[in-house]
Amino acid sequence: MRIKTLSASLLFLALFITCKEINSTTVETKNAGLVEKSWMLGPFERPSNERPIIQSDSSTLFKDPISGKEVAWESKATFNPAAIVKNSQINVLYRAEQDLHSDSIGGHTSRIGLAVSDDGTSYRTNKEPIFYPDNDDQKKYEWIGGTEDPRIVESDDGNYILTYTQWNGDVPRLALATSPDLKQWTKHGPIFEAYKDGKYNDRETKSGAIVTKMQDGKLVAAKINGKYYMYFGVPHIWLASSTDLIDWEPVEDYAGNLAPVLNPRPGYFDSWLVEAGPPPVITEDGIVVLYNAGNSSNIGVKDLGNRVYTAGQALFSSEEPWKLLDRCETPFLKPELPFEKSGQYIDGTTFVEGLVYFDNKWFLYYGTADSMVGVAIGDAK
Repeated sequence: MRIKTLSASLLFLALFITCKEINSTTVETKNAGLVEKSWMLGPFERPSNERPIIQSDSSTLFKDPISGKEVAWESKATFNPAAIVKNSQINVLYRAEQDLHSDSIGGHTSRIGLAVSDDGTSYRTNKEPIFYPDNDDQKKYEWIGGTEDPRIVESDDGNYILTYTQWNGDVPRLALATSPDLKQWTKHGPIFEAYKDGKYNDRETKSGAIVTKMQDGKLVAAKINGKYYMYFGVPHIWLASSTDLIDWEPVEDYAGNLAPVLNPRPGYFDSWLVEAGPPPVITEDGIVVLYNAGNSSNIGVKDLGNRVYTAGQALFSSEEPWKLLDRCETPFLKPELPFEKSGQYIDGTTFVEGLVYFDNKWFLYYGTADSMVGVAIGDAK
């Protein structure tokens, strides 16, 4: 993928550069190769050690402000991560589940933890969550299920915008919070709560991915013709716009209904559902949207497996973000390793949610089988 800030000569050379060694640690080569289409990010490769970077931990305790009890807040699972570069370090914000001994997916309390890496190879985690349900005005939306599945972007003024799912056990709601430092947070509540007197507030919404651009060597939220845009939702992907990154309006059709911009496709790996992934990136080709794809073996790819989550890429117009220009035919990342195919979600997932530009490479963070966090790395062309 060619970023707008590259010079024409570098763009020419990039067409002829093949995959190179990612860093001082080697990467496996079995997934190496060319991307399916020239506009796509990648190709992405897993590190050679082929292991998760973040796993559950029953020893870390946190005094929950609602129950007043010490809880093992990441004892069940750690997965579905966001990522951002801050102070020349990668910060991974991951969903952590406290085990409530439920047999159902989503039957536990989720909070958001933080892992930091200086080099993209080793990660150190905070002992306590950085974002969680509290005795605040969002408790009715966040308790007891918690705060789930974050995505994060940086604004032009250096603040951080977090989108996440509020889960009260009844309706999942896409919500937003802001922070100057990833430590102190202001919750702004459900993203569409005020839109048309709460028209969408009791409708299931989740997975908000705000469009970004490359600026001074890092990704920041991007305005397109005076507005920020966010791809969101599942089983279709919809679009919303904002002038300030706080107040959002969904894009509707002439009848006042949500207008999907990306749909599932019978006969393909994304035949069951599509879901917004990490913050999309504006390149010279358009807006590259990485998305999560669910397969139906009945109407999709039979040998891929039923309900398997893989990852795809789609290209949208950078002038008209609702206009789909192209789409990959096959997944660029799919469950292959044991920890990607075993866990809470036994059908397997490589659920992409975090993307950063770091050390001239793309670092893509994903959840594995709703249980752990993995990373795949690709050269930035």
